[in-house]
Amino acid sequence: MLTLSVFLATLLYAALGIVIFVISFVLVDKLTPGELWREIIERRNMAVALLAGAVALGISNIIAAAIHG
Repeated sequence: MLTLSVFLATLLYAALGIVIFVISFVLVDKLTPGELWREIIERRNMAVALLAGAVALGISNIIAAAIHG
């Protein structure tokens, strides 16, 4: 049964996961040499785009596992 407390907890965990994801991805972006978005958007570097996608999936899996328990 979906109660208000369960709904609010779900929203809180979702917001927390998104904030942690954004912070982690910005940190990865700062730690990688060069400008990540310029390589992907302007230079159309497919290898960098795949790396960014893999990093995003990896961070998401870690956050989901940490929140789920």
